[in-house]
Amino acid sequence: MHASRNLAYAGLLLGMAVAQLDGLVLTAALPSIGADLHARTGLVAVTAAGLLTLTVATPLHGRLGDLHGRRVSFAASVLVFAAASAWCAAAPDLGSLVAARALQGLGGSGLIVTAMSALGELFDRDELLRRQGWQTAVFAAATLGGPPLGGLLAAGPGWRWIFLINLPLCGPALVLGLRGLPAKPRRSREKFDVPGSALLTVAGAAVVTLGTVDALARSPLWTPLLGGTAVVAGFLFVRRQRRTPNPLISPKVFADAVLKRAVVVNGLAGAALYGTFTYVALVAALGAGAAGTGVLLVAMTAGQLALSTSFAALARRHPDMTAWGRSGCLLGTAGLATIAVAAVLGGSPWLLGPGLFAIGAAFAAGTSAYTVLGQTRADRALLGVTLGSLTFARQAGGLAGAAVFGWLALATTGELAAPGLAVVFAAAAATMLVAWLTAPAGTSSAPASSRR
Repeated sequence: MHASRNLAYAGLLLGMAVAQLDGLVLTAALPSIGADLHARTGLVAVTAAGLLTLTVATPLHGRLGDLHGRRVSFAASVLVFAAASAWCAAAPDLGSLVAARALQGLGGSGLIVTAMSALGELFDRDELLRRQGWQTAVFAAATLGGPPLGGLLAAGPGWRWIFLINLPLCGPALVLGLRGLPAKPRRSREKFDVPGSALLTVAGAAVVTLGTVDALARSPLWTPLLGGTAVVAGFLFVRRQRRTPNPLISPKVFADAVLKRAVVVNGLAGAALYGTFTYVALVAALGAGAAGTGVLLVAMTAGQLALSTSFAALARRHPDMTAWGRSGCLLGTAGLATIAVAAVLGGSPWLLGPGLFAIGAAFAAGTSAYTVLGQTRADRALLGVTLGSLTFARQAGGLAGAAVFGWLALATTGELAAPGLAVVFAAAAATMLVAWLTAPAGTSSAPASSRR
């Protein structure tokens, strides 16, 4: 059984690595894609299409994994991701590439959510923490190696190779997953909630559009239309989840006060941290040139890696995940407030460096803590739904935050110069403070893993 779990673990890590690396590699190759496909406009759709399906499909994959087992869900996700990668590599024009990227996001979300859910089924909390170092290594390799790899491939054999390299990695991931992940025959007659999925897709698509297409996010017509669509579809989705016998996201997930608060905190933290990534480089550019901006941004990555690396060792001695989550919120509040002050002072590098390091560490602390909390506390039958909800809240919060903060800056100052950027990061710091006030302060009962 131990060997089987190790095989499964290796396959899951490989799947997560491929999914995380893909978006980072693509970003550096966008100029080459535009030149080769003669696409002067519309390149934002290449990233937006994948981000849309990646975000919206997250809770769907969680539910499918709960119904049909992690082995089936993981294998299907690998196959979809591989097929989409081949399509991306062969895309003759921008429209075909956008469609292929949407399919690729669908597979990528399955790889990530299924991996997190399967890890929660395979290992208890102590073992999850012990293996956290490997997950950190995967994250570090994707973060640090993705953009340079994308640039090298685009400048060398061509941008199509950023998709072709996925294929030889998907093969071993599929084999290891099929051999190591346990099958989970279902005896119940639960059904997949198709109407609920449609409502969630509409709401998520509206949020993603607002967060990725600046022209629509700042349009006097489209902004209220998309915002209203998200609110109405979201309301109808929640009402259906309460009434249908087979909900996509079971209300039982939120019966646990700790997990309910964790989902809310993930949404708020996602808005504050993910939602400001777009504006970080703008603040750094206020006080530094292009080279200096790149150096400053390394501080954020350094904060992520420093916290991620130390988390595995420290969390075994201090295993209260809620305390780690609250610490991440405080780090984020301090870092975002520091960056807001730096913007007021014209992008002072002496303030930006520590601020960026702090928000990088906050991102790592919150993500690690709440993922482990969900893996160990959730009901085994709702593990995929729980982790899908945590991930979806973080991603959707980030997209909504990017649109709202940008709108707030333009509404108050009229531009994204130093005053507007100060408003962005001050609002984000306030949002992170609310996340800290909302965060669960302790577990009210033993985690689910201890009751197996």
